[in-house]
Amino acid sequence: MFLRSAALAVLFVVPFQAQAPAPAKAEQPAAAPLPDGREIVERHVKAIGGRAALLGHKSMHAVGTLAVPASGITGTIEIFSAANPDRVKVKTSVQGIGEMQEGFDGSHGWMLTPMTGPMLKVEKELQQAKLDADFYGELRDPKKYLSITTVEKTTFDGRPCYKVALRRIDGAEDFDYYDVATGLRAGSINTRESAMGTMTVTSVVGGYKKFDNLLVVTTQSQKVMGVEQTLTVTSVEFDKVDPAVFTPPDPIKALIK
Repeated sequence: MFLRSAALAVLFVVPFQAQAPAPAKAEQPAAAPLPDGREIVERHVKAIGGRAALLGHKSMHAVGTLAVPASGITGTIEIFSAANPDRVKVKTSVQGIGEMQEGFDGSHGWMLTPMTGPMLKVEKELQQAKLDADFYGELRDPKKYLSITTVEKTTFDGRPCYKVALRRIDGAEDFDYYDVATGLRAGSINTRESAMGTMTVTSVVGGYKKFDNLLVVTTQSQKVMGVEQTLTVTSVEFDKVDPAVFTPPDPIKALIK
């Protein structure tokens, strides 16, 4: 509407000026239609090894290092995860701070750090902990999202990517970015609730390496509230996690009623 009004204004100012015929405009090729969001997700799943290979595993143990470059902080990290039910436990150890733990045991989400002490996650935080614990999360189970939609082809981390919007069952929206060339997920921008309020988390992932029969992300750069931290995975082992590892520590048990 605005462009049409502007054109009429020009003609009104110079109503008697001879108008030369406008040169014919070359037709622009129509933009290629964007792939369906589900199609993009399935391409990624195939690229990392396939649905059958992913579903063939029931647990995973990853070991690595973490760093906060701006502050010179470094440490170690262990990640345990399992399916049926979905569970996760993350243990980090940072010199000068100590050991920090976070987990979801299938029912309870919790955190235990020297700074906060024992804490249970409730309401939105608990629902998000359950979603993030999904062992088969790479499948982006449609039962856990209201919609999965391709938004655009854009640039993310300096490379062409498809931006896919995932509207969660809680009504909030996350965005995944998938490399156009390889099909692999390049990163994400997520919103999460925390004790400090709603946070936007931008993650860039890469360094895909094959462990067993699956390609696994081994590098991740994550930016939260202007602070960047990096994670490097050095080893991954499937199907050897003792279920007892997901039992919350005693300070957390004391909070569970």
